[in-house]
Amino acid sequence: MNRLAASSVILTSPRGFCAGVERAIEVVEVCLKRYPHPVYVYHEIVHNKHVVARLQASGAVFVDDIEMVPDHAVLIFSAHGVSPQVRHAAECKGLTTIDATCPLVTKVHREAIQFAGKDFTILLVGHAGHQEVIGTMGEAPERIRLVETIDDVERVVVDDPEKVAVITQTTLSIADTEDIIKAIKRRFPQVTFPPKEDICYATTNRQRAVLDLAQKVDCILVIGSQNSSNSQRLAEVARDCGKPAYLINDVQEIDPAWFVGVASVGITAGASAPENIVQQVVAFFRERGVEEVEEQEVIPETVRFGLPLTLRTTEKSGQVGPNGPAAPRR
Repeated sequence: MNRLAASSVILTSPRGFCAGVERAIEVVEVCLKRYPHPVYVYHEIVHNKHVVARLQASGAVFVDDIEMVPDHAVLIFSAHGVSPQVRHAAECKGLTTIDATCPLVTKVHREAIQFAGKDFTILLVGHAGHQEVIGTMGEAPERIRLVETIDDVERVVVDDPEKVAVITQTTLSIADTEDIIKAIKRRFPQVTFPPKEDICYATTNRQRAVLDLAQKVDCILVIGSQNSSNSQRLAEVARDCGKPAYLINDVQEIDPAWFVGVASVGITAGASAPENIVQQVVAFFRERGVEEVEEQEVIPETVRFGLPLTLRTTEKSGQVGPNGPAAPRR
């Protein structure tokens, strides 16, 4: 096995699972224990192929269309949230629904409903096609305008320039969002914002940790799936600091050629990337002669989210839910 030129690795923290991801995965695991199989999940529960594959092997079935779910089955809504239209479709099919939406995404949905109720035009800063954005826009499609760039801000049409409100996708780049917000404030000086920012604590913390890491290493590996918005943003933050950054699902995607002339490598992980994958990447470097592996905590995280009330109530009552007790696993 060829040795690498790199002599040191720095693991930054916080990295990997955030509270919303931990909660969403736990929801699926609990439902797999309590309900007959299969248990259905609307979209990937979180954007990570390893997490999805593990849950599939345990009996979860991931679907992108409510019509793929049999009537009266169990359906879990993913951490990214869903629109009212999806909830209604599930109700019409008599599904037992469990909501694994991250509480911080739910917060944005509530803001959209409140602003729409006051006749604001709502500018949603986010990425078109992302499941979180689709779900949020569904709360008030007639009131929400999606803006992805400063040019979008300049072109957007609003009903009343003095009644404009802003909400954001929770997994955006802090720096990019700041520039868009500045453009919104210039065009709509009386713009209204939620009491607390929408970009989640985990996204902010992981980006700040990468900013710190970029000052200490020659290149950065970001562990996470390509469809993970927050993982993509981490790689962008590193590149904006002038450092080569590579987004990888796992150790199989590492190219040793990346480390030619590189003395130090930084490692982080997106909010939906499992820690065991991080440790496999660390082992890759140790096996190739890297002896110095340092861990640096930039910001401590203590946030935890409880299970949805429906699961907590079920646990206390000893009942499985509206469909009765769990049948033997198949």
